[in-house]
Amino acid sequence: MSDGAPEQRQFLRAVSREEALARLRAAFVPAPLGVETVALETALGRVLADDVAAAVDVPGFDRANVDGFAVRAADTEDAAEDAPVQLALNAELLTPGIVPGVEVAPGTATPIATGGMLPRGADAVVMLEHSDRAGAGVAVTRPAAPGAFVTHAGADIARGESVLFAGQPLGSREIGLLAATGTGEVPVWRRPRVAILSTGDELLAPGEPPRDGGVYDSNGHILAAAVREHGGEPWALGIVRDDEAALQAAIEQALAADMVLLSGGTSKGEGDIAHRVAGHWDDPGIVVHGVAVKPGKPLCLAVTRGRPVVLLPGFPTSAIFTFQEFVAPVLRAMAGRREAMRSRRRATLPLALPSELGRAEYHMVGLLPDASGGLAAYPIPKGSGAVSTFSRADGFIVAGERSRGLAAGSEVTVYCLDEAQELPDVVAVGSHCVGLDRMLARLRREGYAVRSLHVGSLGGVEAARRGDCDVAGVHLLDPETDTYNRPWLPDGVRLLPGYRRRQGICYRADDERLAGLAGTALQTRLRADEALVMVNRNAGSGTRVLVDRLLGDWQPPGWGVQPASHNAVAAAVAQGRADWGVTIAPVAAAYGLAFDPLRDEHYDFLVPESRWDRPAVARFRALLEDEAMREELANVGMRVDGESGE
Repeated sequence: MSDGAPEQRQFLRAVSREEALARLRAAFVPAPLGVETVALETALGRVLADDVAAAVDVPGFDRANVDGFAVRAADTEDAAEDAPVQLALNAELLTPGIVPGVEVAPGTATPIATGGMLPRGADAVVMLEHSDRAGAGVAVTRPAAPGAFVTHAGADIARGESVLFAGQPLGSREIGLLAATGTGEVPVWRRPRVAILSTGDELLAPGEPPRDGGVYDSNGHILAAAVREHGGEPWALGIVRDDEAALQAAIEQALAADMVLLSGGTSKGEGDIAHRVAGHWDDPGIVVHGVAVKPGKPLCLAVTRGRPVVLLPGFPTSAIFTFQEFVAPVLRAMAGRREAMRSRRRATLPLALPSELGRAEYHMVGLLPDASGGLAAYPIPKGSGAVSTFSRADGFIVAGERSRGLAAGSEVTVYCLDEAQELPDVVAVGSHCVGLDRMLARLRREGYAVRSLHVGSLGGVEAARRGDCDVAGVHLLDPETDTYNRPWLPDGVRLLPGYRRRQGICYRADDERLAGLAGTALQTRLRADEALVMVNRNAGSGTRVLVDRLLGDWQPPGWGVQPASHNAVAAAVAQGRADWGVTIAPVAAAYGLAFDPLRDEHYDFLVPESRWDRPAVARFRALLEDEAMREELANVGMRVDGESGE
């Protein structure tokens, strides 16, 4: 290695997930941290630390369940519609909260409201509907059995009965139960205090203005929310720069908490310093550095001063995934909670997933209803560095350490991230477009549940062919016929004309090499100047088909850089990593780029015939004729004209 080059050290030996958890639990045995008493009105979400027994009966007295008359059942046994029994009325009305003062003697009745206390002598209640008032008396038209419409004292909860047990999380139902027994304060386990640090010179706090090379700190916020979800109390200590002394001081402060979480700095590169700070501890210090899982290999687990310290990877999906797998079980035990049990769903994998031997790979997936009435598990096509991967996933599937991958069509087990999963009314799979986003947002405002997965135009064609979606957004140009989308239409799928988007070449307006050029002159300059670097598009996208047609056999500098979105192309040009690329007009405008049109492309929708007349799909189709929707699409650079393909 040359002098001055940053040194890339290797990981310590990566261990399996099971061994990593075993090592952590051997060094730190998680247990509840102590009891505190809180007022009932603040107990929501807490965990009971002791059994709670009822101090009173519920109800505390015999009470009426209906509006009517408190009677002696024996007085009504001969009552009938055509031969009512006449009873004299006592001179009191028993509404809730009134203590009876008059005994119900034979041949009498007392008016009583729902919830009223049953008076002495009465053993039943006659409903108003089974009686007629007659002056100072009442005519009973139906017999009442003993105990009719009466709830006896303690029938719901008996004094001394255990109503809740230690370890029970307190939700709204449990709060109501405690209130019904007169409990004003409850013993709960203390919430573990979890210090959270984000490390890295590149990090910005949300709300700060963006800067080149800057990344907003999402990890700190998602980890704080996840800590709350699992029963902890987050202590956000903010961002620490890549300075070993500063990080050492921040960790020293953080060790006042019950647990410490850091994100970033866990790898063994020259700029990763968190593991070096932890490497000084020997009580026992680092117990695991490197786990044979993907995402999350750089995970570092340590214990010092009797506290777990977890160094999570900096990539967002890696950070939250390793938190859920390795930190959440420990945190829940410290909070007095049981380990969460994930629900599982069986699904079909529509796409092949390659896997690397030697470590377990966890693939985030979205669950969609398929044509057979089952579920399809679509991989979320973004890596561990993507913020959206975890938030858009319904669950994950696992390719084991000895697996070379999962074949298309495989039956897989999906480990769900949430217990409650909203079933979508409209599923959109295919190429992403801000116009489609606006249409789905409109449906959402109208009360429809929507779901979208961005897998590219060809992925959308395949999803429509399989019947795994309601609509597939596509913009595929057939070079032979110069036609969009229609030549790609599978059997059993209909084409819904969408809208047009203008594709063109974008470049920086202040680039003197290209300023003022357009059309053939611009393209000639791009081919003539080898210093001009392009940014390509990914194979399978509609734009890539157009780019390939534009380039022919020419592969200019930058051809191998193939991001998967219009925005990525525009960002590369705007930031100077490339000089030109092909994108759509509204995206070029959003990044302040010059734009030279190539052609209008058709962004249409493929709809399986079996789903064409579904109410939600019919509403989606109708939106393309809605004037307000058309105006909204026009505002983001889309033009609806009802034509398709040609």
